[in-house]
Amino acid sequence: MHALPYWRLSGYYFFYFAFIGAFSPYFGLYLQSLNFSAWDIGLLMSQMQLMRLFGPNLWGWLADRFGQRVAIIRLAGAISLAGFSAFFWLDKLPAMLLAMAVLAFFWSAALPLVETLTFDHLREERGRYSRIRLWGSIGFIIAVMGTGAVLDLMPPVSILWVCWTILIGILAVALVLPESPPSAHSHNTQSVAEILCRPKVRALMLACFAMSAAHGAFYVFYSIHLAGHGYSKTEVGALWSLGVVAEIFVFMWMARLSRRFSLRSILLASFAAAVLRFLLMGWGVESVALMVFVQVLHGLTFGAYHAASIAAVNLWFPGRAQGRGQALYSSLSFGAGGLLGALISGATWDDWGAGWTFTLAAFFALIGFWLVWRWVLEDAPVDAVCEAKTGDPVP
Repeated sequence: MHALPYWRLSGYYFFYFAFIGAFSPYFGLYLQSLNFSAWDIGLLMSQMQLMRLFGPNLWGWLADRFGQRVAIIRLAGAISLAGFSAFFWLDKLPAMLLAMAVLAFFWSAALPLVETLTFDHLREERGRYSRIRLWGSIGFIIAVMGTGAVLDLMPPVSILWVCWTILIGILAVALVLPESPPSAHSHNTQSVAEILCRPKVRALMLACFAMSAAHGAFYVFYSIHLAGHGYSKTEVGALWSLGVVAEIFVFMWMARLSRRFSLRSILLASFAAAVLRFLLMGWGVESVALMVFVQVLHGLTFGAYHAASIAAVNLWFPGRAQGRGQALYSSLSFGAGGLLGALISGATWDDWGAGWTFTLAAFFALIGFWLVWRWVLEDAPVDAVCEAKTGDPVP
């Protein structure tokens, strides 16, 4: 019987998302302390998304071609640590852009491969994915709360030491991750191009692009937005953590939700919640109660959305196409979408203000809602083969 390496997989998710919990909310504040402009901050932070445009596809192709997923995950951990270490000596934009690009290029390699590795270890127990993935959420909460408390007591440069320590943890767990042979599938010969011929697949990819674009301002400027309205670092961390607590509850209930509601219904609810969330985020920051509600909605706008999207990608890209399918999902959504959102928010933040910047984010979420409503139809069979028809809708 195949033994599931539950704690090693969970441990990787724990440290991977702990890094995000320390880096995403607070690194922008560190850059602000170095007197970088909003555009410079957006440009630097956008490197994490820029490298996801092509990095995951390259790593996914290499993993599918040579079957060395764990070796790539370990290499990514080692070079990500080395790239981040450069920040201890840098404070100028060009050099920091280069260091961020190196970090992001190898950082982008890991998660799509870990996702496919996890599903291959799970085999017929895919319902247990959420219980492994929730350890990433736990790691995020511990990191975001702990880092916020540290930064209330210590200078902003402390964020470098926190992130560096977490990256050591990522590398340590990567060194003990076991490989698993890819799961067999009856459609193992389907190419990625054939799969992408399906309108629902293209529509979901575009919708994921829109959702990540909507989150661009949130990941780059939300902490700055809160700090500018008098919230302490600890309060900022508490709000970020609240969102992830909501995410954990969704992950724990996702198996039941997916039995009761269709994939389409879960996605529509997630995109609708995102429209409301970003409008409230932009215009209701003075109200602590509204900010609490905004973060509770994270359970839908990320938790339910991500679990549903990644399950669809895993299902629609079978066999040896899984690595590239997950890489495509990562590069188009977190890569291209996140890059667009980060750059647009960096360009509009000073001139338009937070309210209209987050309103634009809500508009992106609305586009995603329309794409899912119009093209991801429940009567479309999951394993339909692409047929070239003149009348086929093309989103």
